[in-house]
Amino acid sequence: MATATLNQQQQAALVDLHRLLQPGSTIWSIHRHTSASGETHWFDFYTIRDNQLLRLTHLICVACEYAQCPRRGALKTTGGGMDMAFHTIYNLGQTMWPDGTPEPHGTRNGTPDTVGGYAFEHRSI
Repeated sequence: MATATLNQQQQAALVDLHRLLQPGSTIWSIHRHTSASGETHWFDFYTIRDNQLLRLTHLICVACEYAQCPRRGALKTTGGGMDMAFHTIYNLGQTMWPDGTPEPHGTRNGTPDTVGGYAFEHRSI
């Protein structure tokens, strides 16, 4: 996220996301559409909690300042050459835990990892 100051909507979305997601949670992505140029992609994001499928797309859009396409209802990303769904989830983790998670959520390069961007598991549907 570009700015350090969060507005009230972003703060409320982050409160909801912290309630729904913990480090180690799995976030599922569905790639809805790619533009003709290949530079714009639209995704939906979900998690499963208490055997319920929960759509996270709107909360992620608000918390991380992504555009949400009114026609598709999906999160809009721009760019290419990398996994844009992973990039979005990485940004979400960094937004939720800008100073790192309270406890290590895994290891990376053989050392305990608290970097917020790597706090979630990502799976594509």
